[in-house]
Amino acid sequence: MGKHIATVSWSRDGQPFTDNQYKRVHQWEFNNGQTIRASASPDIVPAPLSDPSAVDPEEAFVAALSSCHMLWFLSIAAKAGFVVEQYVDKATGILSEDEHDKKAITQVTLYPHVTYKNGTAPSIEEDQNIHELADEKCFISNSIKTNVEIKSSMSKKSV
Repeated sequence: MGKHIATVSWSRDGQPFTDNQYKRVHQWEFNNGQTIRASASPDIVPAPLSDPSAVDPEEAFVAALSSCHMLWFLSIAAKAGFVVEQYVDKATGILSEDEHDKKAITQVTLYPHVTYKNGTAPSIEEDQNIHELADEKCFISNSIKTNVEIKSSMSKKSV
C-alpha cells in the first residue's frame, strides 16, 4: 500500500549527556521537505531541557488521530452530499497508566464541531453515523489500542 517515512534527528551539540541534563529538542523531517521542531513534553521533562513551544510526541499522536478522523469524515460527508463549511476539533489525549502499569495515552477524546452549509446538513443521527464510519476507516485509529471517544457537535451556516 503505502510507505511513510519520517526522519527524526537530534544532536548532543557538546552538552553533557550521562548526567541526563541534555536538551530534548529535536526535529522531524518529512518526505515533502516539511520540518517540525519537536521536544519532550515540558510536563515530562521540565524546561529548559524541553521546549514548550515545540510539538511533543504525545500532542502529535493526538493530532494525527484527529486529522485522520477528520479526513475520513470529510470524504464520507462529501460522498453523502453534505456540504461541510468548517470542521474544528480540539482533541484531547490523556496520559496515564494503562492496565499493565505503563504510562500511555490511554484515552483520546475528539470534540469535532462541524458546520454544514444550510440546507445540506445531515440529521444528528446521520452526523453520528458519519463519525462512527470515519473512526472505523481511520488508519491511525485502527493502529492503536487507545480508547477513542467522539463527542461531536454541529451547526448550519446560512448562505
